[in-house]
Amino acid sequence: MPRISQFYGIAVYMYYRDHAPPHFHAIYREYEAQIEIASATVLEGELPRKARNLVEEWAQIHRAQLQREWDLARTGQPLEPIEPLE
Repeated sequence: MPRISQFYGIAVYMYYRDHAPPHFHAIYREYEAQIEIASATVLEGELPRKARNLVEEWAQIHRAQLQREWDLARTGQPLEPIEPLE
């Protein structure tokens, strides 16, 4: 599972050939959530409110890049890092 970004203690990962809908995994301390790319909402799991808000903001900014990463991952191609939230 490649890490594609990290910011404010939040690590963002994407699994190769993961199940639909397109999503990524955000991990913050002992919390983990699956975040849908299209809506930037939590599909499964949980994050503290502040971490969730940061992840949602980051995902909205990088939605097109995240979708490209998803498409690459589905075909087993290398993923590129995405700029962190500043």
